[in-house]
Amino acid sequence: MPHRFQKHYTRDEAQALVPQLRDWLKELNRLRTEVERYDQRLGGLNTEGQDTGGETVNQWIRALAGMQNILAEFQRREIFIKDLSRGLVDFPTLIGGKEVFLCWEADEDKVEFWHDLETGYGGRERL
Repeated sequence: MPHRFQKHYTRDEAQALVPQLRDWLKELNRLRTEVERYDQRLGGLNTEGQDTGGETVNQWIRALAGMQNILAEFQRREIFIKDLSRGLVDFPTLIGGKEVFLCWEADEDKVEFWHDLETGYGGRERL
C-alpha cells in the first residue's frame, strides 16, 4: 500500500527538531500578530479613502513574507501545523508498518504521543 507522505520521522528525529520548532512557532505567532495589526491599520485607511501605500504596506508585506518563509520550511519537511496558537504539530511516521502522526504540542518537553491520520488530537495515544 502506498504511503501519503514521502518523509517519515522517527521519534528521535522529531525530538531533535523541537528546539527549532519552538523558535519557528514563536516567530510565526509574532508575525501573525503583526499582520493582524497591519490589516487593521490598512483597513482603516481604505475606508477613509486614503492612499494605502508607504511604510505600513511595506511592513505588512515583510511580515507576510516572513511567515511564508517559515511555513515553507514546515512544508518542505512535511511537518504539519495543526494549531498555531497552541503550537500543535504533527510528523508523519510509521508504527507497525501503518502510517500515522507523531503529535507534539509546544508546552510538551518531549514527543510522546501519536494518533491515526484521521483521528487527530482527540485520538492521541502515548507512545
